[in-house]
Amino acid sequence: MYRHLFWDMGGTLVDTYPALDAEFVRVIRGHGHDVDAATVSRWTRQSTGEAIDALSARFGIPTDEFARANRALKERWRTQPAPVMPGARELMADVRAAGGLNLVVTHRERGSAESLVEGLGLEIDDLVSTSDGYPRKPDPTMYTVLLGRHGLAPADCLGIGDRAIDAEAACAAGMDAAMLTSPHAAPTDVATHIVATLDELRPLLQLGTP
Repeated sequence: MYRHLFWDMGGTLVDTYPALDAEFVRVIRGHGHDVDAATVSRWTRQSTGEAIDALSARFGIPTDEFARANRALKERWRTQPAPVMPGARELMADVRAAGGLNLVVTHRERGSAESLVEGLGLEIDDLVSTSDGYPRKPDPTMYTVLLGRHGLAPADCLGIGDRAIDAEAACAAGMDAAMLTSPHAAPTDVATHIVATLDELRPLLQLGTP
């Protein structure tokens, strides 16, 4: 059973995708194209950068327009943050009560990530970001940094994410990985566990008295 959780942020700990999809739909419709959120989500579930490049190429819209919309959304999140994913807050509290750690590993810029955490009142034990100078997933460096910083055994830890690269990075760091699926998530055979909801992780965790 696992004691400590390594959380990806967008789409795993915080439900950021619906608002991002809506922003990109607004940009595209502003240029006269008919598009829905389901179409946009096929790209945003890969990465924001890939989505911007793909949508720009498909609809002939400058990448700067999507980038500005993304920056404006992050700024709004400072006062009106995206919601916590269903079950995440409760799972984090139970892990903490059992003496485990909740650690965040994210591609999101540190200031944006910390604003979301603070605005949502989430109690995390540590956070590392690519803006700290670490390589992006699937490179495992951010995971190994947290393992070393907190003196954790990989066997006691579970990495949680919504993309294949999250699972690949966690497994490369020596820990097991759980993938939170969504309709447009790319399939992976790397993740140790595939779940549709965070509550499905409970039987895998050491949630008794510390």
